[in-house]
Amino acid sequence: MFGKILAGGLIGGLAGGIAVAAIQAVTTTPLILHAETFEVAQSGVHTALNGGLLWLAHGPAHGTAGEGAGNDLTRLFSTSIMTCVVAVGYAWMLLAAMWVKGEAITARAIVPWAIAGFIATGLAPALGLAPELPGAAYVDLGARQLWWAGTAIATAAALACFAFGRNGLWMAAGLMLLVLPHLIGAPHTEETVSRVPAELAAAFASASLVVQALVWIVPAVLAGFFVSRMTAD
Repeated sequence: MFGKILAGGLIGGLAGGIAVAAIQAVTTTPLILHAETFEVAQSGVHTALNGGLLWLAHGPAHGTAGEGAGNDLTRLFSTSIMTCVVAVGYAWMLLAAMWVKGEAITARAIVPWAIAGFIATGLAPALGLAPELPGAAYVDLGARQLWWAGTAIATAAALACFAFGRNGLWMAAGLMLLVLPHLIGAPHTEETVSRVPAELAAAFASASLVVQALVWIVPAVLAGFFVSRMTAD
Protein backbone atom coordinates (compact mmCIF):
# COMPACT_ATOMS: atom_id res chain seq x y z
CA MET A 1 0.00 0.00 0.00
CA PHE A 2 2.85 2.35 0.82
CA GLY A 3 4.27 1.93 -2.68
CA LYS A 4 0.86 2.65 -4.23
CA ILE A 5 0.58 5.83 -2.15
CA LEU A 6 3.99 6.97 -3.36
CA ALA A 7 3.19 6.18 -6.99
CA GLY A 8 -0.34 7.62 -6.90
CA GLY A 9 0.82 10.77 -5.13
CA LEU A 10 3.63 11.28 -7.61
CA ILE A 11 1.47 10.78 -10.70
CA GLY A 12 -1.47 12.76 -9.39
CA GLY A 13 0.74 15.47 -7.97
CA LEU A 14 2.64 15.96 -11.20
CA ALA A 15 -0.50 15.95 -13.34
CA GLY A 16 -2.31 18.33 -11.01
CA GLY A 17 0.76 20.51 -10.59
CA ILE A 18 1.11 20.95 -14.34
CA ALA A 19 -2.56 21.90 -14.62
CA VAL A 20 -2.32 24.43 -11.79
CA ALA A 21 0.95 25.82 -13.16
CA ALA A 22 -0.81 26.50 -16.47
CA ILE A 23 -3.57 28.37 -14.63
CA GLN A 24 -0.97 30.24 -12.60
CA ALA A 25 0.83 31.31 -15.75
CA VAL A 26 -2.21 33.21 -16.98
CA THR A 27 -3.45 34.55 -13.63
CA THR A 28 -0.95 35.42 -10.90
CA THR A 29 2.25 35.55 -12.97
CA PRO A 30 1.08 38.38 -15.28
CA LEU A 31 -0.04 40.34 -12.22
CA ILE A 32 3.41 39.97 -10.65
CA LEU A 33 5.11 41.13 -13.85
CA HIS A 34 2.73 44.08 -14.09
CA ALA A 35 3.34 45.05 -10.46
CA GLU A 36 7.10 45.13 -11.02
CA THR A 37 6.63 48.02 -13.41
CA PHE A 38 5.51 50.10 -10.42
CA GLU A 39 8.61 49.35 -8.38
CA VAL A 40 11.45 51.81 -8.04
CA ALA A 41 14.33 50.58 -10.20
CA GLN A 42 16.69 48.60 -8.02
CA SER A 43 18.91 45.56 -8.15
CA GLY A 44 18.80 42.49 -5.96
CA VAL A 45 15.97 40.16 -5.11
CA HIS A 46 12.32 41.22 -4.85
CA THR A 47 10.14 39.10 -2.64
CA ALA A 48 6.42 38.31 -2.86
CA LEU A 49 4.58 36.32 -0.20
CA ASN A 50 2.07 34.16 -2.04
CA GLY A 51 -0.30 32.55 0.48
CA GLY A 52 2.57 31.41 2.62
CA LEU A 53 4.82 30.31 -0.27
CA LEU A 54 7.92 32.40 -0.93
CA TRP A 55 8.38 33.30 -4.57
CA LEU A 56 11.70 34.91 -5.46
CA ALA A 57 12.19 36.97 -8.58
CA HIS A 58 15.66 38.24 -9.48
CA GLY A 59 15.10 41.88 -10.19
CA PRO A 60 12.72 43.61 -12.55
CA ALA A 61 13.39 43.47 -16.28
CA HIS A 62 15.36 46.67 -16.78
CA GLY A 63 17.46 45.33 -19.64
CA THR A 64 16.61 44.99 -23.29
CA ALA A 65 13.39 43.47 -24.47
CA GLY A 66 15.15 40.21 -25.29
CA GLU A 67 16.75 39.98 -21.86
CA GLY A 68 13.42 40.68 -20.19
CA ALA A 69 11.69 37.95 -22.18
CA GLY A 70 14.44 35.49 -21.26
CA ASN A 71 14.12 36.31 -17.58
CA ASP A 72 10.34 35.96 -17.76
CA LEU A 73 10.58 32.52 -19.38
CA THR A 74 13.14 31.38 -16.82
CA ARG A 75 10.99 32.58 -13.95
CA LEU A 76 7.88 30.98 -15.46
CA PHE A 77 9.69 27.65 -15.79
CA SER A 78 11.09 27.83 -12.25
CA THR A 79 7.71 28.74 -10.79
CA SER A 80 6.04 25.88 -12.67
CA ILE A 81 8.63 23.40 -11.39
CA MET A 82 8.13 24.61 -7.82
CA THR A 83 4.35 24.35 -8.22
CA CYS A 84 4.69 20.72 -9.31
CA VAL A 85 7.04 19.95 -6.41
CA VAL A 86 4.62 21.52 -3.92
CA ALA A 87 1.67 19.68 -5.50
CA VAL A 88 3.39 16.31 -5.14
CA GLY A 89 4.32 17.13 -1.55
CA TYR A 90 0.75 18.10 -0.68
CA ALA A 91 -0.63 14.95 -2.32
CA TRP A 92 1.79 12.69 -0.44
CA MET A 93 1.04 14.43 2.84
CA LEU A 94 -2.73 14.05 2.45
CA LEU A 95 -2.48 10.44 1.32
CA ALA A 96 -0.21 9.61 4.25
CA ALA A 97 -2.60 11.26 6.71
CA MET A 98 -5.54 9.28 5.35
CA TRP A 99 -3.54 6.06 5.43
CA VAL A 100 -2.49 6.59 9.04
CA LYS A 101 -6.08 7.46 9.94
CA GLY A 102 -7.24 4.25 8.28
CA GLU A 103 -9.60 5.92 5.83
CA ALA A 104 -10.32 4.53 2.40
CA ILE A 105 -8.48 6.61 -0.19
CA THR A 106 -10.65 7.77 -3.07
CA ALA A 107 -10.93 10.93 -5.16
CA ARG A 108 -14.03 11.99 -3.24
CA ALA A 109 -12.80 11.09 0.24
CA ILE A 110 -9.61 13.13 -0.09
CA VAL A 111 -11.41 16.40 -0.94
CA PRO A 112 -12.23 17.40 2.69
CA TRP A 113 -8.61 16.77 3.66
CA ALA A 114 -7.40 18.99 0.81
CA ILE A 115 -9.85 21.75 1.76
CA ALA A 116 -8.61 21.57 5.35
CA GLY A 117 -5.03 21.94 4.09
CA PHE A 118 -5.98 25.03 2.11
CA ILE A 119 -7.83 26.57 5.06
CA ALA A 120 -4.83 26.01 7.34
CA THR A 121 -2.10 27.24 5.00
CA GLY A 122 -3.95 29.68 2.77
CA LEU A 123 -7.27 31.04 3.91
CA ALA A 124 -6.61 31.45 7.65
CA PRO A 125 -3.22 33.19 7.26
CA ALA A 126 -4.68 35.43 4.54
CA LEU A 127 -7.11 36.87 7.08
CA GLY A 128 -4.11 38.59 8.65
CA LEU A 129 -1.57 38.65 5.85
CA ALA A 130 -3.04 38.81 2.37
CA PRO A 131 -0.83 37.67 -0.52
CA GLU A 132 1.20 40.69 -1.67
CA LEU A 133 2.79 41.82 -4.87
CA PRO A 134 6.31 43.24 -5.28
CA GLY A 135 6.22 46.94 -4.49
CA ALA A 136 3.64 46.66 -1.73
CA ALA A 137 4.44 48.00 1.72
CA TYR A 138 5.73 45.14 3.89
CA VAL A 139 7.36 44.42 7.23
CA ASP A 140 10.24 42.18 8.21
CA LEU A 141 9.94 38.92 6.27
CA GLY A 142 11.03 36.80 9.24
CA ALA A 143 8.19 38.13 11.39
CA ARG A 144 5.67 37.48 8.63
CA GLN A 145 6.89 33.93 8.07
CA LEU A 146 6.82 33.20 11.80
CA TRP A 147 3.23 34.44 12.14
CA TRP A 148 2.19 32.52 9.03
CA ALA A 149 3.73 29.26 10.30
CA GLY A 150 2.15 29.67 13.73
CA THR A 151 -1.24 30.41 12.20
CA ALA A 152 -1.06 27.42 9.86
CA ILE A 153 -0.10 25.04 12.68
CA ALA A 154 -2.74 26.41 15.06
CA THR A 155 -5.46 26.26 12.38
CA ALA A 156 -4.54 22.71 11.40
CA ALA A 157 -4.68 21.66 15.05
CA ALA A 158 -8.04 23.42 15.47
CA LEU A 159 -9.51 21.61 12.45
CA ALA A 160 -8.25 18.31 13.86
CA CYS A 161 -9.98 19.08 17.15
CA PHE A 162 -13.23 19.83 15.33
CA ALA A 163 -13.01 16.74 13.12
CA PHE A 164 -11.80 14.14 15.61
CA GLY A 165 -12.66 15.59 19.03
CA ARG A 166 -15.17 13.57 21.03
CA ASN A 167 -16.46 16.12 23.53
CA GLY A 168 -16.98 19.81 24.20
CA LEU A 169 -13.48 20.28 25.59
CA TRP A 170 -11.98 19.40 22.23
CA MET A 171 -14.35 21.83 20.52
CA ALA A 172 -13.40 24.59 22.95
CA ALA A 173 -9.69 23.89 22.42
CA GLY A 174 -10.18 23.99 18.67
CA LEU A 175 -11.99 27.31 18.85
CA MET A 176 -9.23 28.80 21.00
CA LEU A 177 -6.53 27.59 18.61
CA LEU A 178 -8.49 28.96 15.66
CA VAL A 179 -8.75 32.51 16.99
CA LEU A 180 -5.49 32.75 18.96
CA PRO A 181 -3.20 33.80 16.05
CA HIS A 182 -5.65 36.54 15.06
CA LEU A 183 -5.93 37.77 18.63
CA ILE A 184 -2.14 38.05 18.69
CA GLY A 185 -2.32 39.83 15.36
CA ALA A 186 -0.23 39.64 12.23
CA PRO A 187 2.80 41.90 11.93
CA HIS A 188 2.13 44.99 9.87
CA THR A 189 4.20 47.93 8.78
CA GLU A 190 3.45 51.51 9.78
CA GLU A 191 4.13 52.48 6.18
CA THR A 192 0.82 52.89 4.39
CA VAL A 193 2.11 53.94 0.99
CA SER A 194 2.22 51.23 -1.64
CA ARG A 195 3.52 51.58 -5.17
CA VAL A 196 0.99 48.99 -6.36
CA PRO A 197 -2.54 50.14 -7.31
CA ALA A 198 -5.22 48.83 -4.96
CA GLU A 199 -7.14 47.16 -7.79
CA LEU A 200 -4.05 45.21 -8.86
CA ALA A 201 -3.26 44.17 -5.29
CA ALA A 202 -6.83 42.98 -4.72
CA ALA A 203 -6.83 41.00 -7.95
CA PHE A 204 -3.57 39.32 -6.99
CA ALA A 205 -4.75 38.45 -3.49
CA SER A 206 -7.92 36.80 -4.75
CA ALA A 207 -6.20 35.02 -7.64
CA SER A 208 -3.45 33.75 -5.33
CA LEU A 209 -5.97 32.22 -2.94
CA VAL A 210 -7.77 30.50 -5.81
CA VAL A 211 -4.48 29.11 -7.14
CA GLN A 212 -3.49 27.87 -3.71
CA ALA A 213 -6.86 26.17 -3.27
CA LEU A 214 -6.37 24.47 -6.62
CA VAL A 215 -2.84 23.32 -5.80
CA TRP A 216 -4.27 21.53 -2.76
CA ILE A 217 -7.44 20.12 -4.32
CA VAL A 218 -6.62 19.22 -7.94
CA PRO A 219 -3.50 17.10 -7.27
CA ALA A 220 -5.22 15.51 -4.26
CA VAL A 221 -8.26 14.44 -6.28
CA LEU A 222 -6.06 12.98 -9.02
CA ALA A 223 -3.82 11.25 -6.49
CA GLY A 224 -6.85 9.79 -4.71
CA PHE A 225 -8.19 8.55 -8.03
CA PHE A 226 -4.95 6.86 -9.03
CA VAL A 227 -4.42 5.26 -5.60
CA SER A 228 -7.99 3.91 -5.58
CA ARG A 229 -7.50 2.46 -9.06
CA MET A 230 -4.20 0.85 -8.07
CA THR A 231 -5.76 -0.57 -4.91
CA ALA A 232 -8.72 -1.98 -6.85
CA ASP A 233 -6.45 -3.88 -9.25
